[in-house]
Amino acid sequence: MSSSPSSLGALAVTDQLFFDRPEATLQRDEAQSLTRTALEGMDDGELYLEYRENESIALEDGAIRSASFNTSSGFGLRAVLGEESGFAHADDLSRNALLRATEAVSAVRAGRSGQIAAPPRATNQRLYSEASPLADCDFTTRAGLLADMDAYARSRDSRVVQVMASLSGEWQAVQIIRADGTRVADLRPLARLNVSVVVEQDGLRESGGHGLGGRYGISRLLEADCWRGAVDEALRQALVALSAQAAPAGEMEVVLGAGWPGILLHEAVGHGLEGDFNRKGTSVFAGRMGTRVAAPGVSVIDDGSLPDRRGSLNIDDEGTPTGRTTLIEDGILTGYLQDRLNARLMGVAPTGNGRRQSYAHVPLPRMTNTFMLPGNATTEEMIRSVKRGLYAVHFGGGQVDITSGKFVFAASEAYLIEDGRVTAPVKGATLIGSGAQAMHQVSMIGGNLELDPGIGTCGKAGQGVPVGVGQPTLKMTGLTVGGTA
Repeated sequence: MSSSPSSLGALAVTDQLFFDRPEATLQRDEAQSLTRTALEGMDDGELYLEYRENESIALEDGAIRSASFNTSSGFGLRAVLGEESGFAHADDLSRNALLRATEAVSAVRAGRSGQIAAPPRATNQRLYSEASPLADCDFTTRAGLLADMDAYARSRDSRVVQVMASLSGEWQAVQIIRADGTRVADLRPLARLNVSVVVEQDGLRESGGHGLGGRYGISRLLEADCWRGAVDEALRQALVALSAQAAPAGEMEVVLGAGWPGILLHEAVGHGLEGDFNRKGTSVFAGRMGTRVAAPGVSVIDDGSLPDRRGSLNIDDEGTPTGRTTLIEDGILTGYLQDRLNARLMGVAPTGNGRRQSYAHVPLPRMTNTFMLPGNATTEEMIRSVKRGLYAVHFGGGQVDITSGKFVFAASEAYLIEDGRVTAPVKGATLIGSGAQAMHQVSMIGGNLELDPGIGTCGKAGQGVPVGVGQPTLKMTGLTVGGTA
């Protein structure tokens, strides 16, 4: 089944996928009955059914180098008692497989008994189309887009020597069944476009890249303004890198660009605000609710209910509707991100942040779209206020220690600020610091909040899930910059 008529609704479509096909060996009433049996005497749990199809096409130097299409399906059954979870999964959607799973997860009971939690509240929110992103154009058109991107990049500048582009689409259908028979479902599209351009001048080669995507059809990425803008941005970054000098090192003021640089906020602060780390006391923010954890004016939000965004979900992977959670308000810690297990153990409500990579993984408290709210400064005011510093426009990779909050991030595009002016581009700059401390070093907040273009994937405990990040332009004082000069 490659696409779904949105008029059927998510529950009807997932019933067709999991129970109503001629070859199906698991009936809906059997799934509900076995789930009820498995969760008897438990505190919580669910049966999570998933079907997923994805396609990926990659082009390099004018030729399609790889193309793949895959489908997968399976279930994950989880039983929760106290702090412990019993979990079993299989790629066989059959009564026998589910029966074996119920026997496996019952081991967590071990003579104990709990009181099953109430199911999540119902929701009618629809943040994105229910149709497969692959359904609105054919394979030839999708592959042709990548060839057009290659030709366009080379026509823009004679220094272009290599172009790599990729296009991917995914459609995920999930149904969640709880102990009392409650069922919820979601149909999730996801599309992404990436391009990398390599330029050469006088024997020196540099590269630039750009990507974008979200929960919508691939046809949106086929619009000329969209894909040409991505190529132009990748080429611009590569040409800037050709003239970049070695980055200086030392403690200095740093201005962070809007949008994707919010990945620093995501990694250095967001993970530390997830419920499991705080319940276990392993986060630097544990036990600090209601105290100042950031400079005045710093407000951090996680919002999984933004339409069409990569990190958004109608419901999380436990069936809880997503929403807007204020984590830090004017510098004061006000909330954590919660799944059902950690929320119950901490005596608070779930926030719709229980997420899993697939049916083969247990849900964990995870971010959705995490960003800092805007202030009222302008980028020009921030630059003028810096005697000597760094203007970091884009970030590459980074590393963070959740327990200590210490981070190292590489700036993929950065410039010197000298006497209140942006001057030479630099390369090899890294930002080094502590997330908790860095939030106190925010001295100016811009009014230009931007979200990233839709490229984020967050890793935790071996699981990757799509996320969004964002921020306005920020000025931070006293950051340590590692350079190559």
